[in-house]
Amino acid sequence: MTSRNTTPLFALQQEGDPPAIARSRSDLAYRLAFGAIGWPWLLFSLWGGWKSEKRRLLQRVGLDDDALPHLGSWKADTGFLHRIVDAVEELRPANVVELGAGATTLVCAKALERNGGGRLHSFDQHAGFVDATRRWLRDEGVDARLEAAPLQAQVSGWPGAWYDLPELPETIDLLVIDGPPWSVHPYVRGAAECLFDRLSPGAMVLLDDGARPGERVVARRWRKRWPNIRFERVAGSTKGTLVGRRQREGQVIAFPGKPSSQRANDWRRAAMFALAFAGGWLVHATIGQPEPASAASFIEEADASYDATQARLRMASQIETPLLECRELAVATGIDLPAVPEGWTLKDVQVFPSDHGPAVALVMETDEGESVSLFATRAETPAEKLPLLETREGRSLAYWENGPFAYALASEAEANRVLALASRVAG
Repeated sequence: MTSRNTTPLFALQQEGDPPAIARSRSDLAYRLAFGAIGWPWLLFSLWGGWKSEKRRLLQRVGLDDDALPHLGSWKADTGFLHRIVDAVEELRPANVVELGAGATTLVCAKALERNGGGRLHSFDQHAGFVDATRRWLRDEGVDARLEAAPLQAQVSGWPGAWYDLPELPETIDLLVIDGPPWSVHPYVRGAAECLFDRLSPGAMVLLDDGARPGERVVARRWRKRWPNIRFERVAGSTKGTLVGRRQREGQVIAFPGKPSSQRANDWRRAAMFALAFAGGWLVHATIGQPEPASAASFIEEADASYDATQARLRMASQIETPLLECRELAVATGIDLPAVPEGWTLKDVQVFPSDHGPAVALVMETDEGESVSLFATRAETPAEKLPLLETREGRSLAYWENGPFAYALASEAEANRVLALASRVAG
């Protein structure tokens, strides 16, 4: 189970479908069609990520250099594993449910151990693999609830066999979906929506292989059926990740599954997919480059926080707090703040809501008397550690990223000066 051991190239063989789960001709057609379409993802998935990213991952969760197996193939890659750690650091979840055990189980369990505890409930269809994973975690000094869940169930509206899940926690704060394999059916992971009504407000869903054609169809259906969960496909892993965030207010509106009268059309739909592939349309639609990250919403939030902090400073009735407790803020919000440069004066510290969870805003005065606002949250932008500049309505915003965190320094100072100040904060 570590890099000291050999691991198979291909996924473990199914332990046999129970008689109650019939494999229809339409299911076979879908597997053939999507197998032809999805081969680029299957080929690319043989690469498990950069070795440097694997080393960084091991350091993040406190594991030895040889604690993980060789990644890639049917196993999660470093990009998806880093996203699990990001989610645990942000959410500090009490209950994590994982579908499909393996490297994700150890990484998630270690991340929980280092970020305030929480319970991992992991399920896999292979009983022998569950036993081996349980021993592996015990050898690494971590604990989780691992149970076998054979593929003996079906979820209304979704094809293929689904996990026969035992008792689940009443609320789920983080749902990690890395199974069943697509060979059961390209849409099989869509049945995970049977757990969405257990998601707590602010909970997160992580679906591995989110760029594959089958998972893209699943994502479109989920967006329609669950309007209070915001789904976004993000790059950074070999087959993409679909990230869902449940809103903190509103009710889930789930539409019923397709009527049985529509099932007769399954074969024709599968044939249409194959014809579309042959004509090149579906190839163009699904094999294109990953969706580019956008900084627009992050910049809008940073700009709005600047207005809010400046309004607060102008109001005598609003008491500012210059007390900056970085550790307390990190525990409460999951956000790490950069150090305040020497000679700068802290005027106010505030926590704001954002599309990506809690955000922190600092109002500071530089050593030359300029008023600046630093906005920090978790987000993905095109920036890296070197700040990028954007100007709007008489002010400039320089933004950059460091790990999972995005920062923006806003000021009404001259644009190049703001960029220089941001470079100083970014270090």
